[in-house]
Amino acid sequence: MPSIFSYQSAEVDWCESNFVRSAVIAEYYNTDGTSLFSFLLLTPLNFLVLGWGEFSELWVNHGTFAACKIGSPKCAGVPLLLAGVFSMYFHMTLSYVGQLLDELSILWTLAVAYSFWYPQAYFPKCIKTRRHFFCLTGITTVISTLMSFVKPTLNAYALNCIAFHLLYMTWRELKKCNDKRVHRMAAVMVMWWALAITSWISDRCLCWLWQAINFPYFHSFWHVLIAMSLLYCCPLVIYFDVSYEMPSFKPKLEYWPSDSWPVVVPYVTLEEPHKQC
Repeated sequence: MPSIFSYQSAEVDWCESNFVRSAVIAEYYNTDGTSLFSFLLLTPLNFLVLGWGEFSELWVNHGTFAACKIGSPKCAGVPLLLAGVFSMYFHMTLSYVGQLLDELSILWTLAVAYSFWYPQAYFPKCIKTRRHFFCLTGITTVISTLMSFVKPTLNAYALNCIAFHLLYMTWRELKKCNDKRVHRMAAVMVMWWALAITSWISDRCLCWLWQAINFPYFHSFWHVLIAMSLLYCCPLVIYFDVSYEMPSFKPKLEYWPSDSWPVVVPYVTLEEPHKQC
């Protein structure tokens, strides 16, 4: 019986042919070409969006936001980076452990994001405080983690389904918001997500076609596209969070380097950055 750490011991294999460009990297483009770009290069930008970095004046004001939301930026940023690292490890080895680490790191990242940023207005009626919601999220995460070992091949599908709830929540928030910048950012986020999920499904369902034309790289596109979607998702989530939790800060979405550029990096500014919580 092969070890759970052994190469190709995972229950999932993607469309890209294995060990074609490297003797030690199973899926070269899924590992080096795209995971490296999408998570280890774009994730630091999300760190800045979450209030990290020396250039935090370009994003949410580091001091005031961190003071009001103790620990949340770091707690959300670390799982996001780990998700990129574990994704690289999984696609490099296609091991059972790598598969679970890849999937569970995404689950834990979502759990942290829900814990800190899920609007209190949408809490279940039995939940009265954020602390109680932390407990509910923690229990749900533990149960989901244990269930992920039952049928690992279904984990990726279940995780992708969570996106529909996030899209539903975004739609509900947009109905209450008249800011054109917010609607624009949400539209761009959904566009990148739609392209990403299309690439993911294409890799799973049309692999025979892509291998026939020698272009089995759609899962690598998924990595880049979903990372681009997250680049817009993070400031959008923070914008709604500040609007709920600290409305006196008057959050505003901005784009760097300019609104007129076709590709921009979004961030959040606060009109009253020195106001105490």
